[in-house]
Amino acid sequence: MKIALSIAALTVLLAAGTPGRAEEATVTYKSLAPDAALELAKAALSTCRAHGYQVAVVVLDRFGQQLVLLRDQYAGLPAPRIANDKAYTALSFRANSGDFAKQIQAGQLSSGLTKLPHVVTLPGGLVIEAGGTLLGAIGVAGASGGDKDEECAKAGLAAIRDKLDF
Repeated sequence: MKIALSIAALTVLLAAGTPGRAEEATVTYKSLAPDAALELAKAALSTCRAHGYQVAVVVLDRFGQQLVLLRDQYAGLPAPRIANDKAYTALSFRANSGDFAKQIQAGQLSSGLTKLPHVVTLPGGLVIEAGGTLLGAIGVAGASGGDKDEECAKAGLAAIRDKLDF
């Protein structure tokens, strides 16, 4: 009986000493809403169209899953895959894909990273963050250069920035 009381007392003490145990067992996070992702992709696509570029736009959620894929009718065959990989690279390294490419070229990061699946060293992939929280990434491919892809992606982000800031 004395042992049972000691175990019961120990259990009470341990439970009291670990506040928020239920909180430790769950995770709360912010995620990009599908409607916001679609608005972002449409704005990026519209910007590229206004400049005469036929592109593909991909928006990934924070876990690397596609929320949106828009492909212009004359976008090149590899454009959707490249847009996805640009977004994936930005998301994976939490850095815009163009900046990631510069770090590889400067020797700040191992060039071996480019051998990983879906990792590309092309501009046009941007991280989507708000309030220091990673929400996802956008990738644009098909314009006449990665810098132009990145411009379109930035325009898309600008179009929803007020909805992201919290």
